[in-house]
Amino acid sequence: MSSGSDLEEVEADPHEEEELGRAYDGRLLLRLWPYIRPYRAQVFATILIVFPMFALELAPAAVVAVGLNQILEAHDLPGVEAPAEEGVRRGNAELIEFFGPTLEVVTEAPAGFSSEIWLGLIFLVVTALLTGLTYGHQILMATTGQNAMRDLRRHVFEHISRLQMNYFDSIPVGRLVTRATNDVENVTEMFSQGLVALVTDVFKMAGYAVVLFMLSPKLAMWTFAIVPLLAFAAVIFRLKVREAFRSVRVKIARINTHIQETVTGMKVVQLFTREQRNLADFDRMNAEHRDAWHQSIKYDALLFATIEIATGITMAIIIAVGTGVAEAGIIYIFIDYMQRFFMPLRDLSAKYSVMQSAMASSERIFEVLDTEPGVADPPVESPAISNENRGRVEFKNVWFSYFNMDESRGGFDENDPNWILRDVSFVVEPGEKVAFVGATGAGKTTVIKLLTRLYDVNRGVVLVDGIDVREMLQQDLRHRIASVLQDVFLFSGSVARNIALGRDDLDEVAVHRAAKAVEAHAFIDRLPEGYDTEVHERGSNFSTGQRQILSFARALAHGAHILVLDEATSAIDTETEAAIQRGIHVLMEGKTAIAIAHRLSTIRDVDRINVLKGGRLVESGSHATLVAAEGHYARLYRLQSQASAIADVVAERA
Repeated sequence: MSSGSDLEEVEADPHEEEELGRAYDGRLLLRLWPYIRPYRAQVFATILIVFPMFALELAPAAVVAVGLNQILEAHDLPGVEAPAEEGVRRGNAELIEFFGPTLEVVTEAPAGFSSEIWLGLIFLVVTALLTGLTYGHQILMATTGQNAMRDLRRHVFEHISRLQMNYFDSIPVGRLVTRATNDVENVTEMFSQGLVALVTDVFKMAGYAVVLFMLSPKLAMWTFAIVPLLAFAAVIFRLKVREAFRSVRVKIARINTHIQETVTGMKVVQLFTREQRNLADFDRMNAEHRDAWHQSIKYDALLFATIEIATGITMAIIIAVGTGVAEAGIIYIFIDYMQRFFMPLRDLSAKYSVMQSAMASSERIFEVLDTEPGVADPPVESPAISNENRGRVEFKNVWFSYFNMDESRGGFDENDPNWILRDVSFVVEPGEKVAFVGATGAGKTTVIKLLTRLYDVNRGVVLVDGIDVREMLQQDLRHRIASVLQDVFLFSGSVARNIALGRDDLDEVAVHRAAKAVEAHAFIDRLPEGYDTEVHERGSNFSTGQRQILSFARALAHGAHILVLDEATSAIDTETEAAIQRGIHVLMEGKTAIAIAHRLSTIRDVDRINVLKGGRLVESGSHATLVAAEGHYARLYRLQSQASAIADVVAERA
């Protein structure tokens, strides 16, 4: 069954799904690990690369410090002499002692090179190496995240395709699309710009602090005096920016909803001249979004300004205090490393936003993945069927409601008005043609949904080929049933592809044969590119009748031995109906056929007509028998005949 959290989400304000949670949730990260695990070698490589990158980031300042000390010593400038204070490191000897003999080897100019030129070349080489390593690190990190999230997106899509129909009755389509696209993209961004960047930044900041304290503990104490104040400012920022980011997302969600509704209902908007009203609503929402962004920008600018002030104060402290306790080279290193120390804090707002969005998106993704399919395959393969049962359909004492009657209503109540089918039993023998009729809401289409197991019965059993549909694999069951629905859905792609639905075993000959049999070939052949004509979104470049004829060809091409026609001729005009009826006869030939129809004139020649009323099977028999019985069917038939006669008179007078 569907999880309660998603169902409750529908009843709440649809825009509030953008509410952001914590910026870090270890439970969610642990659940994301299975998608990252196949790429753990790349993850470890990403982490390991951080260490040489950090070493290369330390190197330029050390090279410049060596050169600075050499220049000052060569020119014998005042203030060069190291302070006599015990414990203070002095000159290049102290730098070489700290960074190791490698620094001495690298910075020692070979014959033919001046120290200044050699140090400049070393600086360029180190910078080039760091640039290349940073580029590779970013590529590796982004590629790893994209690969892992590709697997997550595939899992989300696959899981959504296995969920039962009542889940889609409750959850807006746009929200599910967001789960598989934007939400997964937010998680991907966390790996490339959020989590890994934050861990890397923390590691580097800690590394800079350790190096500076080892170089000069006294100067480091003065230098980091302002950091606790920055930490306090970051906490305040986190509290303030949380609501600002949430407000921005809520406002943009409302804008997206308004645009979607306006574009989808553009025909109504223009027919009822609502353009200015919709524009006024959009202007209001757009202004609210702008104001929300202003608030977010204000906090972002405040954080940036705070860090700039802190950086300036820190530089002043280093210069004021350092001249008394450290050499010029070490002072330069302090200035360089502290600038690098503060650099990650400037992007704190963006990274915090990325992490919050990713955690919220992860929560919503796992809400979908935690929804167990209400209609699931059995653990074993479908049982074998005998030839005498092939095409046999039976309903035994079937009760069904779109609500969960047993759990949500405290027991089985036969008098509950929400029952769609009530104790329905019937048999359709192999090769028999049966129709279901009744008023709107009588349960006709529900019979088809239960037969194809889009829903499971609440009580009773549905048998196909003598087997309970719950004991069959859904794929096997639906291969045995070809459906022609009232609302035909055409996919993007060619006409031929829509008939074959991507099945490799249906070649061009089979597709053409099916189209000719249902008299679809004539209009397809007149299309600009024939069977290769591209279908626009939702089949908008075809009439309703043409889409329905294509669905006939699709059903015939797939060759199932049970045929279901759900209001299959409801959208066909009178002129086309004769050709369609011939196509239906071809479609039904040699198959068990179950037809749902409002237009009783289309099903008079079936073997048996079942009449549903209020969810119960009240009559069953041939057309002639039911008319003679003067029951519910006879009344429906007379009403439709009278309505048809009146329509014909009106048409003649017009």
